[in-house]
Amino acid sequence: MIQPGEAMIAMASLALIGAVVYPLARAVARKIEGDASRKNALPDDTAERMRRMEAAIESVAIEVERISEGQRFVTKLLAEQRDDRRLPPGGAS
Repeated sequence: MIQPGEAMIAMASLALIGAVVYPLARAVARKIEGDASRKNALPDDTAERMRRMEAAIESVAIEVERISEGQRFVTKLLAEQRDDRRLPPGGAS
């Protein structure tokens, strides 16, 4: 049978081990997470370059939309011009 003194020593030993191991485990976990976050972070110059590229791509997208709108307009005018040529010269009587 386990004596009360032995149980007390075992519990104190487990508490001491837990008090030492837990902070060490947290420190190791923080170091691992910190390394991962530093690897994923972009340098400042790269982040600025990405922002400039994003702005440039957005302006190109706006210009392409304007070009396509102009193309739709010209296509519509050409289609109407063809329809006008098919009508008889004096009107439909």
